[in-house]
Amino acid sequence: MALWRGSAYAGFLALAVGCVFLLEPELPGSALRSLWSSLRLGPAPAALGPASPESRLAAAWDALIVQPARRWRRVAVGVNACVDVVLSGVRLLQALGLRPGPGRDHAVLHSRNDLEEAFVHFMGRGAAAERFFSDKEAFQDIAQVASALPAAQHYVGGNAALIGQKFAANTDLKVLLCGPVGPKLHDLLDDNVFVPPESLQEVDEFHLILEYQAGEEWGQLKAPHANRFIFSHDLSNGAMNALEVFVSSLEEFQPDLVVLSGLHMMEGQSTELQRRRLLEVVTSISDIPTGVPVHLELASMTNRELMSSIVHQVLPAVASLGLNEQELLFLSQSASGPHSSLSSWNGVPDVGVVSDILFWILKEHGRSESRASDLTRIHFHTLVYHILATVDGHWANQLAAVAAGARVAATQACATETIDASRVSLRAPQEFVTSRLEVGSRIVLNPREPVVAWHREGVSFHFTPVLVCKDPVRTVGLGDAISAEGLFYSEVHPRS
Repeated sequence: MALWRGSAYAGFLALAVGCVFLLEPELPGSALRSLWSSLRLGPAPAALGPASPESRLAAAWDALIVQPARRWRRVAVGVNACVDVVLSGVRLLQALGLRPGPGRDHAVLHSRNDLEEAFVHFMGRGAAAERFFSDKEAFQDIAQVASALPAAQHYVGGNAALIGQKFAANTDLKVLLCGPVGPKLHDLLDDNVFVPPESLQEVDEFHLILEYQAGEEWGQLKAPHANRFIFSHDLSNGAMNALEVFVSSLEEFQPDLVVLSGLHMMEGQSTELQRRRLLEVVTSISDIPTGVPVHLELASMTNRELMSSIVHQVLPAVASLGLNEQELLFLSQSASGPHSSLSSWNGVPDVGVVSDILFWILKEHGRSESRASDLTRIHFHTLVYHILATVDGHWANQLAAVAAGARVAATQACATETIDASRVSLRAPQEFVTSRLEVGSRIVLNPREPVVAWHREGVSFHFTPVLVCKDPVRTVGLGDAISAEGLFYSEVHPRS
């Protein structure tokens, strides 16, 4: 018995000293070694250096991310859904017999040559983009080549389906998905996602996702960041054919959160159809019961008239908005917002510029005493940082929400359950100002306190860096996962 007790005491002491090593790695090494040797526990372990900024930041996120007091129970998501065929963009273009030339953006793709030029344009910038391919037969030929490549993989696609799939990972949530769901997509969806029979169709809509890695080269072209170029000939999603089914399903499903996406798919449609469908979208949203927030997820667009219509007609009807840096700048350009003279971002989007545009959206198109608008929240995401901007008094738990969105960006890109600090890097600006139009605060980033908050005339901003995956497994759907995770941890205040 005495021997057992002695061993137990030694074990407890070893555990205690081990905790000291882990929790206070910056204590003088001589003091720790002296403590260890005085307890006669054997050779002292190797000295532990200070934790990396990445591991400190990940640990800080875990401490900050807490469940909201009031959680969603039923989430309805619509209306774009498809099957993503994911493969190397360079390998597909090589298989098509194409060679890299001068890059050039095309609002709509009409040929293989247009595809090559647009892909080169965006790969050279490391930027995401999505385009409509007008020629049905040419697209089908390209899709056949893509699907035949050995490395091609099939996944759930479409913003609505991806957001619904992410929500469905929380088994206590009931998720409704309305969109054009074919047999392949139905097989890929989580069992927790309910699809109304009216949304089922005999043939899937396919989108081709051309990925490229950071530093990947094609001829003289070299990608500065990992990203993807998406294109399709998708008429069901383009006409938003699932909108009516989505609206009619809400009354029976009775969601407490509605997520809408797919407006960008209308770019391939006529101006008259775009106007008519936007009017129907706004009318449909107005029929949703008061107190049920609607989140709008944007995606890559090139049609300024369509974007301007969305800003002036749709934004006032929704409570929340999700978008990335390309969509944010294009929105400001289309609606004559601040910094709209910028033609594109030069590297990492300036935090002060982003903050100015977010502030302008909420002040000019968000809720106020003098404006009948529901918009009170914007979740912005770019590769190296995220910002959550909210009108004061309408949302809670946003510190946890922005941290959760950034955390899932790291884990999903690296395909890991938790953050592996050795596989990610902290690339966010270490110092920045909160505005370029006013005298903003100067912020110095601290990995131990990774969420920084500031306020500006009734709008609160929560900023957090992203731990960027060094060798991403998959980049498609990151924005949708970020928005879904941010919404999952968000809490909306009941409307008075």
